[in-house]
Amino acid sequence: MALTGRAVLAAALGVLVVGLLLPSLIGLAVVEGALLLGILADLLLAAGVRGLTFDRSGDTAVRLGEPAEVTLTVTNPGTRPLRGRLRDAWPPSTGTATQRHELSIPAGERRRLTITMTPTRRGDRNAHRVTVRSVGPLGLAARQGSHHVPWRVRVLPGFPSRRLLPSKLERLRELDGRSALLTRGAGTEFDTLREYVPGDDAKSIDWRASARNQGVVVRTWRPERDRHILVVLDTGRTSAGRIGDIPRLDAAMDATLLLTAVANHAGDRVDLLAYDRRVRAEVRRAPRNGILPAFVQAMATLEPELVEPDARTLTAEILRRTPRRSLVVLITGLEREAVQEGILPVLPQLAARHEVIVAAVADPAITTMAARRGDATAVYEAAAAERELAERRATAAELRRKNVTVVDAPPGELASALTDTYLALKLAGRL
Repeated sequence: MALTGRAVLAAALGVLVVGLLLPSLIGLAVVEGALLLGILADLLLAAGVRGLTFDRSGDTAVRLGEPAEVTLTVTNPGTRPLRGRLRDAWPPSTGTATQRHELSIPAGERRRLTITMTPTRRGDRNAHRVTVRSVGPLGLAARQGSHHVPWRVRVLPGFPSRRLLPSKLERLRELDGRSALLTRGAGTEFDTLREYVPGDDAKSIDWRASARNQGVVVRTWRPERDRHILVVLDTGRTSAGRIGDIPRLDAAMDATLLLTAVANHAGDRVDLLAYDRRVRAEVRRAPRNGILPAFVQAMATLEPELVEPDARTLTAEILRRTPRRSLVVLITGLEREAVQEGILPVLPQLAARHEVIVAAVADPAITTMAARRGDATAVYEAAAAERELAERRATAAELRRKNVTVVDAPPGELASALTDTYLALKLAGRL
């Protein structure tokens, strides 16, 4: 049983009236007895909550930052109307607009409640429980009970760089020679023969075909297809950091999705490996028409682990999954200590067999801090930021000396920079 605010107020007023007008104990007992009878009657007349039935429907998956709706259907099978309040409890990170709802359900009928949410974190978000408070007709007392009504909404990684996909695919079409803007594009696979035009490379002239056609003919090339790309997400300690409101790991996922979408259109095969000290998630040989859904499902529940990655076992996992020459894209941090003690010693082994890209999320706040001037505190912060930037540049230069391509960009630019690097390598015939 639950006493409502109205019952508490009535009891307080009753005591006050008795104290002023009925000082005798008999009068007090009469008033209190009447109030108790009213509460008991209200409690008996309130609709029961144990027999209520519930059903859910609606969205089971949503991208991070996008709205989702879940419908809760409440059925009152009893003989008395239900009037009261309902609380549908969800974790705070689901971003539910409201968890409390007014209820009024006649006997034998049902009502539908719509819960709107805009999640602020990836992963599985599960409904906790539904609590119903059924208030009696006098509003003095209520029945209350909780029910477990399971439902799960999987929050998938956001894909903000999706807006860049049309421009990246247009550039890919230029590389493939399907656009007139790049009719003599470089590549490694022979495509077609065409007539020579001023400006063509003399090395591309096919002299035998020219002799047969009584005119100068050149060969055109296109980038190779069916190359293998392995994207490796470092889920260790450095991936837990946040840059502004964006976790490093989420920025890495966004870059992975744009690169995968473009590479898939290019005819290349993309696999995924998330690793720190063990495999956290992987996607291998996903069908081309389902590769992005496979990636987002695999990455949805990934969380950073506060451990230092094991670079040697990671290298072993990469080499086991890539028996032939591939493009290995390692998205990790560029902190000097982590690189020196982690991936740097094993990079020669990878670079000897594969084309390697190391991509990292840069913090634009450090660049802003390095430009500050004014008081002594600002100058000190600028000096510390400049030292951090210098160490980062030195680390990138050291990686490049190991024949590794380095991409270092802020969260909003990493996806575009990484995809452009992939297209440049494809144009140069290095894949």
